Amino acid sequence: MNDLAIGVDVGGTKSLALVLGADGAVLASSRVSSRATSVDALVDSLARQVEDVASRCGADASAAPLGLGLAGMVARNGHFAFSPHLPGASGSDVGASLATALGRGSVVVDNDANLAALAEGHWGAARDETNYVMITLGTGIGGGIVADGRLLRGAAGFAGEIGHMTLVARGEPCPCGGRGCWERYASGTALARLAREAAREGRLDVAKFLADPTGEEVAAAADHGDEGARALLEEMGWWLAAGLANLAAILDTSCFVVGGGLSALSAHLLPSARRHLVELTEGAVARADLRVLEATLGPSASAIGAALAARMET
Repeated sequence: MNDLAIGVDVGGTKSLALVLGADGAVLASSRVSSRATSVDALVDSLARQVEDVASRCGADASAAPLGLGLAGMVARNGHFAFSPHLPGASGSDVGASLATALGRGSVVVDNDANLAALAEGHWGAARDETNYVMITLGTGIGGGIVADGRLLRGAAGFAGEIGHMTLVARGEPCPCGGRGCWERYASGTALARLAREAAREGRLDVAKFLADPTGEEVAAAADHGDEGARALLEEMGWWLAAGLANLAAILDTSCFVVGGGLSALSAHLLPSARRHLVELTEGAVARADLRVLEATLGPSASAIGAALAARMET
């Protein structure tokens, strides 16, 4: 059982825990709500989730390598500095608290998108790439930047907070305290807002939806020929491309890997993003290898990366 490792991905709304085998196979998994109002409540929920998923395949929650991915700014020492999506845990040492709760020595902690980048580079869509940006689309937008085969961490460890680059001056308010952040226009939260606006303006037939339109419902409507739903996904694809174009101009990356909780919508969003990226990127014709790839590990990438990182540090 020494080859087993446990990874946990804590997002803005859900926490995914899994047990990873030596070959990268997911042996057990558990998904629960992560809407905890305090760090104590979050740690208690995570400890119970880790113990549950470990028990299903004989892993030892107190000894097996354990990695934790958090949606927010994680310092080089693993301290969870700030998160607009997990405000109750901001400024705390979630990893140390979880280790204490489980009676274990340590927990490897990193930003969730950094861990997704690690996983996709090891087993996924970026395994043959040395320059790529991982974009995780979920409640917000996370990023992991790999340049010349190395993950960029920055001075404090906060590099890759791409969801909070300003795309619209004085635009939509963001939970981070800024305005016009990219994630306000190209995330799951953004899609819900754009769908509500389209419904109010008569561009989306709200009668087709049981409540506020979800991304999955919009995609299903688009698949059935709803022109309003198709236009909405095309619009979100443009916003996705707008952010990618900024990253291409700054980083000169050759490849974008798009995953996260919204990866189920990739078939709708990525073709639109690829088309618009050519229009929006400076010198696109001179960038011979500018690609937008669908992540192959899906919404589990961050948790897989967390388990992989923990195994690599033991």
